[in-house]
Amino acid sequence: MGHRRGALIIITGLLMSLSSLGQARELRVCADPNNLPFSNQARAGFENKLIDLVARDLNATVVYEWWAQRRGNVRETLKAGRCEVIPGIASNLEMLATTRPYYRSSYVFVTRADRKLTLEGFDDERLKSLRLGVQMIGDDFSNTPPAHSLARRGMVQNVRGFMVYGDYATDSPSRTIVDAVAKGEIDVAVVWGPLAGYYARKAQPALAIQPVAPLIDGPMLPMTFDISMGVRKEDRALRRELDDVLERRRDEVRALLEEYGVPLRAGVNHRSVASCPVCRLVIPTGTPSIPRAVLSSRRKSGSPCWLLIPTKVGISVLFCHAVMSCHPDEGRDLKSRDPDFHRDDPERISPR
Repeated sequence: MGHRRGALIIITGLLMSLSSLGQARELRVCADPNNLPFSNQARAGFENKLIDLVARDLNATVVYEWWAQRRGNVRETLKAGRCEVIPGIASNLEMLATTRPYYRSSYVFVTRADRKLTLEGFDDERLKSLRLGVQMIGDDFSNTPPAHSLARRGMVQNVRGFMVYGDYATDSPSRTIVDAVAKGEIDVAVVWGPLAGYYARKAQPALAIQPVAPLIDGPMLPMTFDISMGVRKEDRALRRELDDVLERRRDEVRALLEEYGVPLRAGVNHRSVASCPVCRLVIPTGTPSIPRAVLSSRRKSGSPCWLLIPTKVGISVLFCHAVMSCHPDEGRDLKSRDPDFHRDDPERISPR
């Protein structure tokens, strides 16, 4: 009887093990199928490689939901239950819970190396006589920070806009702004760092990149942003798991980013703005660089600050993360605010 009972226990255990193998964990991920160097359907982007690294650590299988990164992306994918993780989003995106930032980058100037143009920043007088390219979103008043910085200095006629999304019928559509520099169609491009770094390394003739300056243009326009993974706000356990993996694998993550030419900025600040007092800037409605800005609120000592800007698609939030400090709060991450991220219906979910 004892032998039979022991055999029954062993058989039951084996059956349970086989059952668990048949229910291997899946990590369901939403990503753009045509957006190198970030992601593509061949899984050749650095965000694809990062997801692979995370999945291995969690002993999970990656299952992708391919979805172009456009307006409504988060609502139609993550919030609709199509996936549980979106990599490569701005750390501040308020409609999601975000992990600790795994990198910080900035916008950069891209020039031909043989031109030897070492620019001093947006105030460099030579920019006014050069042919400039800048990434554009195209929505009402919701362009990238460099587009606003050039416009507020009167540089409009010599600026050519390149849509962030590009011609989606082509391979790697967002690279056209970098290619335009290599072909001599423009003299200087102002591009989100990871995109510039990746394609500049592949270009012929050789291209040079350098960070824009200032990294915060006045009190309003930050040029550097923290990037995280996003999950639904209720998925707290998953967010903790992802945070733990990113911390354990931080050296591997950095090596991956460097392999793809991502220009990394120091100073990812692991602090929280969740419970910090608010400082909102007062910007007149007629301000040329940011039309239709809201006059807003009060200022408190030691607080971070941000600007709320209503547009047709929602409210843009601009956060001046390097201007003021925030007190630590349970080890959560400092979240930089980008004027191009809309709280209700984001036009984009990263500064690309």
